[in-house]
Amino acid sequence: MLQALETVWAPRALSILRIVSALIFMEHGTQKWLNFPPLGRAAPELASMSGFGGVLELVGGALLAFGLFTRPVAFILSGEMAIAYWWSHAPRAFFPVVNQGDAAILYCFIFLYLAFAGAAPGASTDVFGKR
Repeated sequence: MLQALETVWAPRALSILRIVSALIFMEHGTQKWLNFPPLGRAAPELASMSGFGGVLELVGGALLAFGLFTRPVAFILSGEMAIAYWWSHAPRAFFPVVNQGDAAILYCFIFLYLAFAGAAPGASTDVFGKR
């Protein structure tokens, strides 16, 4: 029974984690660049932190959802979320629930895990030829 969980369901759960995290993350990019769901403000300038972050969220989220270049993309997105937390959220308050940085921390560590774990079965191979 435990063997079935490890060999059959653990890789599937990893795929589900990757896909769901990527789709929710990608929504931040669609909100910034495509105004969906409506944010009520204009798209940021590309050269701004928000603009560049939106591109990473939109493109990186899509690549992760499809399992393309999972390891390097996840590593880059993990770094983006670490920077977002320390530059934007942490200066507001010490506790993540107060500074609204809890999602950035979760994304950072989920993506860091994916950078090491890879895409899991059913995904395209990443740039290093590994799943």
